[in-house]
Amino acid sequence: MQRTDTADPTYFHKVVDCQYACPAHTPVPEYIRLIAQGRYSDAYMVNWVSNVFPGILGRTCDRPCEPACRRGRVEEANAEHPEPVAICRLKRVTADFKGDVRGRMPQVGPKNGKRIACVGAGPASLTVARDLAPLGYDVTIFDGEAKAGGFMWTQIPRFRLPESVIDEETGYILDLGVRFEGGRRIDSMKALLAQGYDAVFVGCGAPRGRDLELPGRKEAATKIHIGIEWLASVSFGHVTSVGKRVIVLGGGNTAMDCCRSARRLGGTDVKVIVRSGFEEMKASPWEKEDAMHEGIPILNYHVPKAFVHEDGRLTGMTFELVKAEYDERGRRRLVPTGEPDAFFECDEVLVAVGQENAFPWIERDCGLAFDEWGLPRLHKESFQSTLPHVFFGGDAAFGPKNIITAVAHGHEAAVSIDRFLHGQDVAVRPAPMTNLMSQKMGIHEWSYDNDTSLDLRYKVPWAKAERALASIKVEVELGFDAATAFKEAQRCLNCDVQTVFTESACIECDACVDICPMDCITFTENGEEPQLRQRLKAPALNLAQDLYIGGPLKTGRIMAKDEDVCLHCGLCAERCPTGAWDMQKFLLDTTQAGPRARDPARKAIA
Repeated sequence: MQRTDTADPTYFHKVVDCQYACPAHTPVPEYIRLIAQGRYSDAYMVNWVSNVFPGILGRTCDRPCEPACRRGRVEEANAEHPEPVAICRLKRVTADFKGDVRGRMPQVGPKNGKRIACVGAGPASLTVARDLAPLGYDVTIFDGEAKAGGFMWTQIPRFRLPESVIDEETGYILDLGVRFEGGRRIDSMKALLAQGYDAVFVGCGAPRGRDLELPGRKEAATKIHIGIEWLASVSFGHVTSVGKRVIVLGGGNTAMDCCRSARRLGGTDVKVIVRSGFEEMKASPWEKEDAMHEGIPILNYHVPKAFVHEDGRLTGMTFELVKAEYDERGRRRLVPTGEPDAFFECDEVLVAVGQENAFPWIERDCGLAFDEWGLPRLHKESFQSTLPHVFFGGDAAFGPKNIITAVAHGHEAAVSIDRFLHGQDVAVRPAPMTNLMSQKMGIHEWSYDNDTSLDLRYKVPWAKAERALASIKVEVELGFDAATAFKEAQRCLNCDVQTVFTESACIECDACVDICPMDCITFTENGEEPQLRQRLKAPALNLAQDLYIGGPLKTGRIMAKDEDVCLHCGLCAERCPTGAWDMQKFLLDTTQAGPRARDPARKAIA
């Protein structure tokens, strides 16, 4: 194998599993250390720069960082139920305990004469506005609703996300001089383009829920509701009660929000019914757990067949029972079990079987091209459409995802818009800024706490069930207190503090090999990666994690380190008599819109 090029920013970024997995690349270990130090406002601002909505995401994020967290892997040998650091809930801590951060928000520069229109006031559009307004762009956000937030406001129930949190964090953006045109739904792209905006960003989400056209659907229509539309009606106060017996169809997070909302609006017999297996449901594991914790059963392998009614009055649903069978390639198909159809009585049905993009307001002859699925044809990295000055992001770009992905899209689209309006190629993506800094404070001292905590993941407290289930507006999760937040923060392994090896200083004494608690380090003959992985001190079987390969040593051997389960404890560096090992903090700063993202050799458009 070749010597590892640690100057490549992607190498150490990949070792910081949580940050690498986050679509917005939030520097997770950095803000967790700040929480442990009680520097909550600093931790909040570290979050705000990248993910824009720490308080909102600290309650609602899909948490792609947590399955990637190294803590879950290293606990496998000593914990019955290994769990990652509670990254999402620690993010909320930064919002709950911060001080007044308004004075730390960007200062708006002089206007540059360029006008940007954002369609929709969801997380993607708000991120575009947050990035571009301080640069002097005149940004206007249009939305059909009276308040900013998009589906964060209309579709996430208040028992998960209080309205005050949405108002606060959208307010930070609108206070940057962004013009918000609430209650103004854009119904014609041609008319919008005619207003002469220099760039248009479409972040209107995926506003249409999929329906189920089954026998009885039309006859019983008054008691059958599309999930996302029903949630919006609940949010606006148009729906304040529900039937006693409720069936929720679908296995995603929207279905979980529907069933839990129905439970609070008077449903005493609420059940979720899905056609797939429980493990295949798209809902986040914690969303399923929360629903079941509230007494809502989830029935799987039931394929809906018909809505049963009596003279238009919904009485129940019938389902075909199926099982999963897999072919030699592992592809699944659902086959009938042969058992009699199941029948469940119900008063109302909530259909939450998916969402799809709907652009009825975009005329198909305005210059924008769409694919066979009704999605806009875009350059995948720049988010530029077939109309050069029109960009898309969030669910409107590539279909329904989540808030943090929409934020990541917004950052990238803002870079593209800024480059486009400076006459530069939007397909060129600016490289991130990276930094490696030694954490050595003395012979055996580091500027971070490298003592690995043995604590298991701490549980977040909940409001009492009788109070939480009595109101749609009572927040269920209460968040960590400061003491618990500190203890949970101590579980972080500081994966951004990297073990950096200098082969010219190595005397091959193998002291680092002896002291490593995870058997990560091996000095051996070089070879091809597959066989080298097998003959390390502990075989490196996780192919998703790279091997750190040093250059040739005096004996002809090389140092090979498995990055997979390293604790970043620094014992190798403490033990090394020559300083061949060092602990260096790696900081990746993604380049956002502005001068750093531009090509300095190119002149702006007049």
